[in-house]
Amino acid sequence: MDHKIGVIPFDISGDNIAIMFVTSQRRGRWILPKGNLKPDESHKKGCKREAFEEAGIKGRILTDFPMTHVVTKSNNGAVSQVAVTYYPMLVSKQFDEWPEQLKRERHWALLDDAPRVTDREDFRLVINQFAAIKPLILKTAKHKKA
Repeated sequence: MDHKIGVIPFDISGDNIAIMFVTSQRRGRWILPKGNLKPDESHKKGCKREAFEEAGIKGRILTDFPMTHVVTKSNNGAVSQVAVTYYPMLVSKQFDEWPEQLKRERHWALLDDAPRVTDREDFRLVINQFAAIKPLILKTAKHKKA
């Protein structure tokens, strides 16, 4: 089984949280940014790189809250499972131009609406876990924004 890293890009306004989704390259489904680590690359550095390449965003990785989930990937009709460790990422900048802008769209959704954005159960599990620790995420994010 392969292992990838990814981010749950989010922003806060008061006690509201919004999550950013991107479309997958092959099927156009709403997913969270993820990818492979490069040799000798830390999780934090890899997450920042993938977030910029796929979503055109920069921000702070909340390394205290890693969430590892198994997601399914379809490639030429073959389905495989991949372990992905996601980290919440407090978005501080969203760029108009980014490396994969011609391959992907991005979409912000309020946390309460996020499970309805994706049609993938594996991503819903990630979002539900993120929502379960919302008080910790808000407390940490507000401290980092200050």
